[in-house]
Amino acid sequence: MPRKKPISRKSVLTHVDAQGQVRMVDVGAKAVTRREAIARGAVKMAPATLDAIIGGHLKKGEALAAARIAGIMAAKKTSELIPLCHQIPLQVVEIEFTPHSRLSVLQIEARAVTEAQTGVEMEAMVAVSVAALTIYDMAKAIDRAMVIDGICLVSKSGGRSGSFRREP
Repeated sequence: MPRKKPISRKSVLTHVDAQGQVRMVDVGAKAVTRREAIARGAVKMAPATLDAIIGGHLKKGEALAAARIAGIMAAKKTSELIPLCHQIPLQVVEIEFTPHSRLSVLQIEARAVTEAQTGVEMEAMVAVSVAALTIYDMAKAIDRAMVIDGICLVSKSGGRSGSFRREP
């Protein structure tokens, strides 16, 4: 099993200066590289709710299409939502939905890609978050007990810190 590299104080708190003040990281000296991130989350719901979403039978309309567009739009606005995120150009944002009928869960996965001086992890996670919130909004009339769960970074590549892949 590969050893994990030790975490240094500098790598843990990149958005805090030596005096403990919050700051935006200066990425000006970093190389422009291709960076990709995949994030995932899920919405747990009643079986009938999942059937209505997948079948396109919600009164508000097509939930999956609305959530896909909302997630993509949110990724493009990440720097306006997360205070210290840099505004970066996105080459692509893709959102996929996978229903798990046995578990009554709709899994959401977002992939974001950029060529920039900083990573695209937050854009992928914001895309999943807003897509999940949109699913909730579209179906809340029939199921207010839905739970948004497990939003996390699955993988990232590119940049100085290298690659990351969450263990299954």
